[in-house]
Amino acid sequence: MILAIDIGNSNITLGCIDNDRILFEARMATDLIKTSDQYCAELKNMLELFRTNISQIEGTIISSVVPPVLNSVRTAIAKLLGERRCLIVGPGLKTGLDIRIDNPAQVGSDLIVAAVAGIREYGAPLIIIDMGTATTMFVIDRSGSCIGGCICPGVKISLEALTERTAQLPGISLDSPRRIIGRNTVDSMRSGVMAGTASMLDGMIERMEQELGYPAKVVATGGIAKFITPLCRRNIILDPDMLLKGLNILYKNNVKADRLRSV
Repeated sequence: MILAIDIGNSNITLGCIDNDRILFEARMATDLIKTSDQYCAELKNMLELFRTNISQIEGTIISSVVPPVLNSVRTAIAKLLGERRCLIVGPGLKTGLDIRIDNPAQVGSDLIVAAVAGIREYGAPLIIIDMGTATTMFVIDRSGSCIGGCICPGVKISLEALTERTAQLPGISLDSPRRIIGRNTVDSMRSGVMAGTASMLDGMIERMEQELGYPAKVVATGGIAKFITPLCRRNIILDPDMLLKGLNILYKNNVKADRLRSV
């Protein structure tokens, strides 16, 4: 059994995986000021909450787009699990991906993890949408090469900016709009934020396929995806476990490679 952790800007997603089966998935808030001791206590409590025997965890794999938190979580893992294997998605970790962008080092580890899982599960060509703090779209062409994508403001960021910078607009929940032409302030905001984001995704998918020259499967993941994808006109596969699946694949492949080198 392994512990897989993805550190995002707003949330830390973690889960235990045993023989390719995700035993549980949980989220913690990402906090830049928490110490390694605090993260250690939270991780221990989370594992106990899901009745996970810490002694059965053989190793850990972590991806992160927040370097300061990565250091704290990695230290917390060492305190919790001792000297058991801990892999970090980044330089030195074999991914098997062919990344054809101007500077491959700029690709976020979360996109790398999602691409590994996407290619394994859905094949290529593929457009991966990750909807978290930011909304990112990553394109894999029919040869399986990662060729780039786009980064857009996330739904919550857009909503927070709208309410903070306008005097008379209230905070709203992420409920589906009842109609596109809103008849009151809240409905109008929901239409703009929710249906507007769905329309953006539909339009970007269409334009990306035009540049590719052929259609592609589209898969969405991330905490916000379940609210937006039902509003899209394009068929989008919702896969909330994509990052944990990718981390599991990377852990197994790299541990296997290490074992082969040691033989």
